[in-house]
Amino acid sequence: MKNIVETAVAAGTFKTLATALTAAGLIETLSGPGQFTVFAPTDEAFAKIPAETLTAVLADKDKLTAILTYHVVAGKVTAADVSKLTEATTLQGGEVKIDASHGVKINDATVITPDVEASNGIIHVIDTVLMPA
Repeated sequence: MKNIVETAVAAGTFKTLATALTAAGLIETLSGPGQFTVFAPTDEAFAKIPAETLTAVLADKDKLTAILTYHVVAGKVTAADVSKLTEATTLQGGEVKIDASHGVKINDATVITPDVEASNGIIHVIDTVLMPA
């Protein structure tokens, strides 16, 4: 089974996320042995961000790292587990709000594909990039 990064790259719909993870130096971390839950924005989710804003963020490693780690929760949290939660603490340190009343929303993002298994965790595909407060 592929790890989280390999799984995302193989899907072909996370090119911007892969570029961002590389720029932030997070490929090694998310390829490592720990168990992670990643709320992975698609290329379409990144396309909602104005191009100049995205370019600026990709050039600012600290800001980029904060945004990307805001999409990761330590441990493996399946869709069944997520539906029992109202919030989760991210690796960035901030909290994401979880609403499972109509599908599953993480802050303002909708989970469009839950439970993509990886050797070192699980991916939930989301339609919007999460921004820490």
